[in-house]
Amino acid sequence: MSNEILAVLEYMEKEKGIPRAEMIKAIEAAIRSAAEKGVNAGQELRVEINPKTGALQAWSVLEVTDSISDPMRQIPLEKARLISPNVKMGEFIEKPVDPAYLGRIAAQTARQAITQRIRQFEKERLYDEYKDRVGDIVSGTVRRRERNDIYVDLGKAEALLPHRERVPGEEYGPGDRIRCLLLDIEATPRGPELILSRSHVNFLKKLFELEVTEIHDGTVEIVSIAREAGYRAKIAVNSADPRVDPVGACVGARGARVKGIVKELGGEKVDIIRYYSDTVKYLEEAIKPAKPLNVRVDAATRTIYCEVSSEDIPVAIGRKGQNARLTQKLMGWQLNIEEIKKVEFSDQVQAAVAGWNGVEGISAEVAQKLVAGGFVNPEAMEGVELSDLTAAGFSEEESGLILKKVSEAKK
Repeated sequence: MSNEILAVLEYMEKEKGIPRAEMIKAIEAAIRSAAEKGVNAGQELRVEINPKTGALQAWSVLEVTDSISDPMRQIPLEKARLISPNVKMGEFIEKPVDPAYLGRIAAQTARQAITQRIRQFEKERLYDEYKDRVGDIVSGTVRRRERNDIYVDLGKAEALLPHRERVPGEEYGPGDRIRCLLLDIEATPRGPELILSRSHVNFLKKLFELEVTEIHDGTVEIVSIAREAGYRAKIAVNSADPRVDPVGACVGARGARVKGIVKELGGEKVDIIRYYSDTVKYLEEAIKPAKPLNVRVDAATRTIYCEVSSEDIPVAIGRKGQNARLTQKLMGWQLNIEEIKKVEFSDQVQAAVAGWNGVEGISAEVAQKLVAGGFVNPEAMEGVELSDLTAAGFSEEESGLILKKVSEAKK
């Protein structure tokens, strides 16, 4: 068995980069555990492997006593002194065990345990190698698919792209090249597992960092991202240099930069907008092409109330409310959008005529004539002279009476 162990040690050290001392420790523990459960059940063993030759040695650890209650763990003093002449009562001695005596079953069990331990070593080393790359984009080849999860070969490791982190509509088969965000390294009973994502907002962020030089060097900052993977995303950008247009930098010449990102995302629509610290201006940018009207900001509840025209309401809300949801996520504010109510001209006229009801002596007929002449309410009569009313079609007598009644109403 020493040749087999030596071959394993050399292979793991050269090919896998696992230190020989670590492998020896793992193999010793595996063989000891297997033997203690097999033909040497009940005994406490110590196993040692020579790192140069792979030779296996084993000892049974026994307590020296004058009363034997467990022959598998205890030994009489007289027998103990045949092994170690100076041993004393109550001490422990090690009795050599023939490695062949460990038995075939123990050896087979040890091999299985060794294989499992080797895999665990590989996983642990993968953690050390990839822990600093969490949050970066990695490339690999699709190896296989299990249910809706995809396993990706990254070259030195296998990673998992779970169904929950996939983009709706994207399909991959064995051999396909794929780029993903290394989202996390999860601890599992089988060791650390690399978790990938293509639906996370940081995947989109990293794509922009790789594609746009100005983002990479810090000139342009990604302030916020909202994304519904596979459908649409909004990204707000700002520039530290007033001479640099952040939106133009992200779009690129003839849209080259953003087109490359959209292609990677399988056609997902990406809206790039300029960030403003002013909430109203930020909303105007975020909700384009709709135009928000009568905007009211409630800072206490972080809620924005606004109205849009009937023509803009479908755009502002978006398909199944998507545009409104993305705008909320992007800004970090609750957004309440209502359709602005159109007031017909006839309704406006009637409202203006009704406004004259508070002036005693002005009939409905006169009020209607006043509104038609542009005198929509008593307040609008400030500075109006007799000639202004006669020009609107009133006689001098009627004009004088109207001015008198308005003056009396103000008192």
